[in-house]
Amino acid sequence: MNINKLKIREEQKHRRPSRRRSTESSMEENKETPRTQRPRRRRSTESSMEENKETPRPQERRRRKQTGPHICDQCNKSFSTSNTLKIHQRIHTGDKPYSCDQCNKSFSTSPTLKAHVRIHTGEKPYSCDQCGKTFARKGHLSSHQRIHTGEKPHRCEECGKTFAQKSQLSSHHRIHTGEKPYSCEECGKTFTRSDKLKIHHHIHTGHKPYWCEKCGKTFTTSRNLSIHHRIHTGEKPYLCEECGKTFTQSIELTIHHRIHTGEKPYSCEQCDKSFTTSSHLKSHHRIHTGEKPYNCEECGKTFTTSSELKKHNRIHTGEKPYSCLQCDKSFTRSGHLKSHHRIHTGEKPHSCEQCGKAFTQISSLRSHQRTHSAAILSFSESS
Repeated sequence: MNINKLKIREEQKHRRPSRRRSTESSMEENKETPRTQRPRRRRSTESSMEENKETPRPQERRRRKQTGPHICDQCNKSFSTSNTLKIHQRIHTGDKPYSCDQCNKSFSTSPTLKAHVRIHTGEKPYSCDQCGKTFARKGHLSSHQRIHTGEKPHRCEECGKTFAQKSQLSSHHRIHTGEKPYSCEECGKTFTRSDKLKIHHHIHTGHKPYWCEKCGKTFTTSRNLSIHHRIHTGEKPYLCEECGKTFTQSIELTIHHRIHTGEKPYSCEQCDKSFTTSSHLKSHHRIHTGEKPYNCEECGKTFTTSSELKKHNRIHTGEKPYSCLQCDKSFTRSGHLKSHHRIHTGEKPHSCEQCGKAFTQISSLRSHQRTHSAAILSFSESS
């Protein structure tokens, strides 16, 4: 048994180096084979990259399909993608698939709905770097910033007037065309802008949502309230460069400029009389027609203009909104306050042509002129 064991061991010793040799030879073969296989793999990757360049991926195929001239059948306007064309076509079809949960108002796109929702939430994420004013829409901020920069990129081809907003230019164009697309269902009056129609509706409804905290007076628009505030503050930010006179509204300054230029662009077709404002012409027309559309509910008296009725109403209400800063005396009309101021200043702008005597009020001058006419009449009778 021992002899057999020794034989087996000797055989195992002889076998071991052969295994080492086989492993060493296999390693040498492995070292050599990668050298021949690696360039083959590189070639395969290079060829696959070339194939990938020639055959685009599914995402690139989609992009290539989307880009291109997509033309609207209705107005021939072209778009870069089919999706933007689809959204545009809702203008023609009137389709508004996105509706507000709060007020059920519908919109053609989801971004416009998102911007509308901020009316209910009060969110204003876009703020001005110059004055800190906030806005619900980015476009509104961009338009607002032109107030600070003075930029007016939208120009009218008819008269050359420039505007900060495209919507302002569109509204302005209607002055030249005479177009008034917005009409009131109550009275049939037409307007160039939708916001003016909305304000006009308040005449029929009597709705005046803007309230003055100082005197309790109500207004149909926030702009009218802001202008009214200047009565209390005395602010007159609009200055005439010709005479230095100041005004509370820009339109007042524009009309005032016509005194210096002599411009009267509104003329009456019946008597050729001309006026500085369209409202004065409209009021003048009522002289020819005899129309007095403004009626006092207290006494039934009628008037040709709303301003005359407004002044008349103060007789019944006792309201005197115009007060003197020097003696605290108050008046129903601004003209009466102006005349009263002359008592303090000593100004007498109305002078008699016959004797040169001057008066603070035109009514006093007229009374004085009667003395001359009476003297002339008595002289003629005595002779």
